[in-house]
Amino acid sequence: MEDNNKYRTISADTTGDFRDRGSKFLAYAYPVMTALEVKEKLQLLKKEHPKAVHHCYAYRLGTDGTQYRANDDGEPSGSAGKPIIGQIDSLGLTNILVVVVRYFGGTLLGVPGLINAYKTVTLEALGMAPITEKWIEDLVEINFDYPVMGEVLYLLKQSEATVYKQELQLFCVINAGIPRLHSSSYVKKLSEIRGVTIKQITT
Repeated sequence: MEDNNKYRTISADTTGDFRDRGSKFLAYAYPVMTALEVKEKLQLLKKEHPKAVHHCYAYRLGTDGTQYRANDDGEPSGSAGKPIIGQIDSLGLTNILVVVVRYFGGTLLGVPGLINAYKTVTLEALGMAPITEKWIEDLVEINFDYPVMGEVLYLLKQSEATVYKQELQLFCVINAGIPRLHSSSYVKKLSEIRGVTIKQITT
């Protein structure tokens, strides 16, 4: 089944806005690949919204769906992070972070009100997001000498690989994701080029 070789994610940042009894909820959805990116996005939002009372979030990473977190950031347990991850999962998305910034309006909303607010604003942000299907990839680091660069780049292009990082000096390093569907045959072809060494990258 070809679908087992793909996953669903968003391809651009989006936002949502919801208000209830004076409280303002701002949702930010981001495509992310690593827990480090999650941390960076959270830090930026905390700088951008220093007066907000809560920065609640949820993320899911990886194509097996096992790496995730839902954080209530001081809201009653299960009233913020859980509704956010629930919306992410209802759309079958991964490699995604949603942060909801809350400004308190002076009236307590109660747990049902909070669940509704976090769910609604997350859905609004995700409803604006362009959803895309991507190949599940095997990540590799390819080391090689400059003269064989043309052969390496040709094979990567042919395999529909995503290049995440490249240093093309006298000695070259490329970090790429090769679609798992045919990664073993392309890794074999690449390693047959003279002077090429390949390492698997674990995320």
